[in-house]
Amino acid sequence: MKAATAWGARAVGLVLMMSALAGCGDASSGAGGDARQAPTTSGGRLVVTTDNGLRLRPADGDRVTVERGVGLNWSHRDDTWVLDLSCDGSCPRMPRVAVPDGTAVTVVARNAGIDAAGVSGALDLTTVNGDVTVADAGSGTATVRLATRNGSVRATRLRAGALAAETVNGDVVLGCATAPRRITAATVNGSASATLPHDAPAYRTDATTYNGRSSVTVPSDGAAADRTVRLSTVNGDVRAHRG
Repeated sequence: MKAATAWGARAVGLVLMMSALAGCGDASSGAGGDARQAPTTSGGRLVVTTDNGLRLRPADGDRVTVERGVGLNWSHRDDTWVLDLSCDGSCPRMPRVAVPDGTAVTVVARNAGIDAAGVSGALDLTTVNGDVTVADAGSGTATVRLATRNGSVRATRLRAGALAAETVNGDVVLGCATAPRRITAATVNGSASATLPHDAPAYRTDATTYNGRSSVTVPSDGAAADRTVRLSTVNGDVRAHRG
């Protein structure tokens, strides 16, 4: 139940944040006849809201670009750009948005998945009724948060300084290319696992399940107080190990 409660509180917080940002700065919109761009540079922040899913990919330059055929609206405040993707007709189910290196990205989606590959920077990805899939993404010093409600969270070759992933009905499978200081993976109906690099340091590990098996092979002797792995589920297995 903790995972479900945390997910609900997180969703409310994100909605309030979007409402505050939506009324700020200039706005522009357009039917999706042409690819759209915003002058977001590396080191800035991008917030994307959509009623569908999303594919995040690296941009060739220093601008955020959106694929053709997608209705959209831009707004911004300071170095934060808000991209609202809307569609009244036949639109891509998983539109592609390309972001520059070093851009911190927040995505709020629904009724479809989020797929991020090859992007570098902090990630905060949330959807309902869909999977969150991440590959070769993140930053070794950034915070990465991945959440869904009815779907799985799967990450491979993920880079993060701190990592949190959660769902209610689905698996959480985390494969790390770096050794985050903190890892949290929580679900209710599904398994939770974290794979660390083969040379990862010792961790303080808490792996809890009520109806499943627990397997922890990550060393704990000499672990720093702030280097932790917490895995939890109700119905499923929990596993923490080095790759």
